[in-house]
Amino acid sequence: MESGVPRSGPLGGLKVLEMAGAGSVSHAAMTLADLGAEVVRLERPADGSPRMGGPEDPVFRGRRRVVADLRAASGRETALALVAHADVSLEALRPGVAERLGIGPDDCLARNARLVYARLSGFGRQGPLAPRAGHDINYLALTGALRAMGRAAGPPAPPLNLLGFGGGGMYVVTGVLAALWEVSRSGVGQVVDAAILDGVTHLSTMIWAMRHRGEWTDRRQSNLTDGGAPFYDTYACADGEFVAVGAVEPQFYAQLVEGLGLAGADLPAQHDVAAWPLLRGRLAAVIATRTRDEWTAHFAERDACLTPVLSYAEAADHPQVGGRGSLVSPAGITQSVPQPCFSRTPAALPGPERDPEDVGAVLADWAGADR
Repeated sequence: MESGVPRSGPLGGLKVLEMAGAGSVSHAAMTLADLGAEVVRLERPADGSPRMGGPEDPVFRGRRRVVADLRAASGRETALALVAHADVSLEALRPGVAERLGIGPDDCLARNARLVYARLSGFGRQGPLAPRAGHDINYLALTGALRAMGRAAGPPAPPLNLLGFGGGGMYVVTGVLAALWEVSRSGVGQVVDAAILDGVTHLSTMIWAMRHRGEWTDRRQSNLTDGGAPFYDTYACADGEFVAVGAVEPQFYAQLVEGLGLAGADLPAQHDVAAWPLLRGRLAAVIATRTRDEWTAHFAERDACLTPVLSYAEAADHPQVGGRGSLVSPAGITQSVPQPCFSRTPAALPGPERDPEDVGAVLADWAGADR
């Protein structure tokens, strides 16, 4: 990405200031950069601690970088000077910190009335836990989602940070785009307040609805999509690998049963919950007789919702992933391409994060773009 050169993608021309953070807000900034926005990452000076990200980290790709100490008056003025020309500002500081530093929403909107000021927190900015530290596992613990993950016996399974990115960073992106649409009509910016706790709760809407209908219980591995149903689970194969089965609809379940050689066998009814343990045993016994790849080939032409369970290394070589072009490996660094895809304004993979530059160069480009 060269300064002053428009980026490809539907967000070309959008100017975003990222107050350096980690995790979900960085993923949000990456997504905006992927889609063509010019993102400038404002970082604090090196203090000897390991730096998060770098040229080898795809989460930080596509950024320009400026170094400023926000605890100093000069750093504050650097941030506000960039805010004056930005369309969007991203912030993920602890509640109250941005205000104490003089770069909170009121300070920034005073400099730029059209600014969309998007902020992300874990627990949210209100409530007794608002000032507390946490990670995805802690935020999910309060939503009900964590307790629902894992097998019936033992503790809940620690989640990957996918829900943090989805329930945090992607809600920041959604809020930013919605606020930009609104400011295009009103001419007035606003604050977008996203929290991982809130986002994961919102993602759980279907489960809350199922609970209301009596179709979901709080017992792990007793529901349709938590491994309770034998036709929605993973099974061990002869080689110790696994296949995933998701044959919920009757037509797909029929294909699964037929493909396993169990058509006509004395099986319990698909939705006879009391007989699910028996049905699971029958399915498991058959699946254990062949390797994962043998079952994959056997079901290749069947709509039975049976797929191999791949490692990350294997996923990069899968023909479906390759056919979509979902992963690329520039300079040997495997990473996702920008998502989603666009027919008329496609986004190109941004280059790696650049070395820090003087804020004057960025301000010159951004001020020029304002004219």
